Amino acid sequence: MKRSVWDVIARFFGRDTGSKMAAKERLRLVLVHDRTNISPQLMEMLKQELVQVISNYVEIDEAALEVNLESSDHQVALVANIPVLMVKRSIHPA
Repeated sequence: MKRSVWDVIARFFGRDTGSKMAAKERLRLVLVHDRTNISPQLMEMLKQELVQVISNYVEIDEAALEVNLESSDHQVALVANIPVLMVKRSIHPA
């Protein structure tokens, strides 16, 4: 995440910008979801289906799973951070 000069100065002088940054990130996520017209229910369904498919191959930490939409340069990307705890089985080439 990029930090502005003002964020660095504020941090240096002890001002807490954590809540400001958190609010800014929440607003950014709301705007991205709004622009893509994806409802929270659809995002939750997508997240659950990703968990189902990936769980066939690896054990994951569902509590730490993050699935978000991010936008940059007029494009929207689905970004998933999926902590893998253990591979369930190895795949051998035929």
